[in-house]
Amino acid sequence: MRLRRKLTNKRLREVIFSKGEDEMIGKSTKVITGLVRFAYANVHKPVAVYNGEERYSVTLLISKEDEGTIDSVISAVDAAMEKGREKIEKSRFEDMKMPVRDGDVERPEDKAYAGCYFINAYSKTQPQIVDKDLKLVLNEEEFYSGCYGRASITFYTFNHEGSAGVACGLGNLQKLKDGEVLIGYSDPRVEFGTFIEDYLE
Repeated sequence: MRLRRKLTNKRLREVIFSKGEDEMIGKSTKVITGLVRFAYANVHKPVAVYNGEERYSVTLLISKEDEGTIDSVISAVDAAMEKGREKIEKSRFEDMKMPVRDGDVERPEDKAYAGCYFINAYSKTQPQIVDKDLKLVLNEEEFYSGCYGRASITFYTFNHEGSAGVACGLGNLQKLKDGEVLIGYSDPRVEFGTFIEDYLE
């Protein structure tokens, strides 16, 4: 069964909840992605997205062909739900929010999202960025919305004001190659503001 082809939020919940406890033991909540494209890259300066609190953030566009990364994400979300079970055990299955979203379904008008799943990742601290030679990227212009690379991300459960699910924390970033700059996007404070209150620990 090709789960990665139709990894909707509902399907992700079904995959995880269908697993037995023995399949969850020992799994990590951390993922080092394969090659992804970065969008809404607020990684040089934090942006106030909720209640005046500032966050660094980036959207990861993951090709649906990248089964390795998708498998790792499923496993990490699985582990996060087991680790934080007490936060979500009283939540309705259908109402739980998942971090993996389908670009073809939620952003059909945006060609950058075509054929991709996407994850919004946040951090209170600034991520370190390295290049393909593992040297720190100090020039802010070198890392931008549209470039490609890898990301270190960690999943965790949340339960805030009755809204529960799994969110994604942003670790470090690696730029591997340039890409067409993504311009004409909406204000990231508007893009992310709808969801950030659910993801605060």
